[in-house]
Amino acid sequence: MAFGSFNESGSGQPMAEINTTPLVDVMLVLLVIFIITAPLFHQAVPIDLPQVSSTRLDDKPEVVQLAVDGEGRLFWNGEAIPREALDARFAAASPRQPELHLRADRAVRYEKVADVMAAAQRAGLSKIAFVTEPAR
Repeated sequence: MAFGSFNESGSGQPMAEINTTPLVDVMLVLLVIFIITAPLFHQAVPIDLPQVSSTRLDDKPEVVQLAVDGEGRLFWNGEAIPREALDARFAAASPRQPELHLRADRAVRYEKVADVMAAAQRAGLSKIAFVTEPAR
């Protein structure tokens, strides 16, 4: 049974065209509905909020710069420290919860970096960032 024309005089081939008029009509109706209802989404409930005067707090977290050079020496904010003093420095800084920015030389052994990270974790520091150079 062929679809399309009701004439029997045709070639008997099905009609290969899609009638898009109903689709366009439905889309235009939906577009009109969205245009009308879109402004209604932006209305909020009117609330009389209290007025207070305050100053903005700019509490920037303390940052500890810890560097490990290629030979494994440690530098706390630019000051050279021995490995034995690192645990005491972390313990002293721990109550303030500073951010630890760790700079490790490319040539330093992973063991040294892991040791520093383990010491920071034992002291309770949870914000550790690795500082790198951007690729050129």
